[in-house]
Amino acid sequence: MRILLVKTSSLGDVIHNLPVVSDLARAFPEATIDWCVEEAFCDIPRLHPAVGEIVPVAIRRWRKSLLQRATWREIGEFRRHLARTPYDAILDTQGLIKSALIARQARGPRLGYAAEAAREPLAARFYDKTFVIPPNAHAVERNRWLASAAFDSPLDLPLDYGIKAPAVDLPWLTTRRYAVLLTATSRDDKLWAEANWIALAQSLAERGLTPVFPSGSARERERAQRIAGAVPGAVVAPPLTLRELAGLLGGAALAIGVDTGLAHLATALRVPTIALFMASDPALTGVYGSGFCRNLGARGRAPTVAEVLTAAEQELR
Repeated sequence: MRILLVKTSSLGDVIHNLPVVSDLARAFPEATIDWCVEEAFCDIPRLHPAVGEIVPVAIRRWRKSLLQRATWREIGEFRRHLARTPYDAILDTQGLIKSALIARQARGPRLGYAAEAAREPLAARFYDKTFVIPPNAHAVERNRWLASAAFDSPLDLPLDYGIKAPAVDLPWLTTRRYAVLLTATSRDDKLWAEANWIALAQSLAERGLTPVFPSGSARERERAQRIAGAVPGAVVAPPLTLRELAGLLGGAALAIGVDTGLAHLATALRVPTIALFMASDPALTGVYGSGFCRNLGARGRAPTVAEVLTAAEQELR
C-alpha cells in the first residue's frame, strides 16, 4: 500500500499531522507513506522515520511570482512529479481548496473532510470520498479521526508524534541546562509583554536555567536582544534552520512560548512545554501531547508571570 498525505502548512498544522503517520504506520506496517508539504517545512516530516518520500510544494513562494515563466515551469514539474506515482489513497487532512487541488494532481482515490467538516467547504467537491468529523475536537484528534475513518483503522492507538530531536551541532550553546523561550509569533496581538519575558527569564535563571531566545526575522531578533539584554547570562540564538531548532528544543529542560508552531514542535518532542495565549483560544489548537504541556491564558486574557512560573514549578521541582 502506498499513501500520500497532503498537509502543506502552517508549521503548527504540519506538526499536528505527525500522529497520523504514526497511526497509519502501526495499522499498516507494510505501507509506504509519502507527504506533500510546503518546502519551508520539509524538515518536520523528515524527522519521522515512517515517512517515505517528501514532496515539496512552494505555493507561498509561487504566489509572489505568478507572472514569471520560471514559476510556471516549477508548477508544471510539481504536477508531473505528483502524477508519476500511483497511490492507493491520497488523504488531505488540511481541508482547504489549495490542498484539495494539490490532491487532485496525484493519481489515486482522494479522501478528505466532508463539506460540513472542512475548513473550506468547497474543498470537499474535489475528493472521491468524504467523512464527517466532529468540529469540536483538538486539531490533532481531528486529523487522527479522519485517517481512522478513511482507512478503517483503529481509533484507540496511543498518541504518538513519532519524532525525536535530531543531533545537531550548536557550538554557541555552552550550557547543558537551559530553557527555550519562544517570544516571536506572526501576529502582534499574540505577543506577550517584554517586561513579562524579562521577569520570567530572570526567575528561570535564578533556578539554574539559562534562558535561550531563538528568533527569525530582524524585528524578532531585535526584540529577543532587548529581552535577553536585561537578563544576565541569557543567550540569543543565532539564525537556525528548522532542523537546528528541533535539536535545540529537544535538549531543553523547558520550553515556554507564545502561540507559535515551535511550541507545538517542543510538545511533539516531549519537552516540557508551556504555551501562552492572548488573542486565540487554545481549546482546539493549543499544545497537545502525552508529556507535560500546559496552555495558559485565553482570548483577551494574557497569563501572568506568576501563573507561568507556577506551571513551570510543577515540572522543575
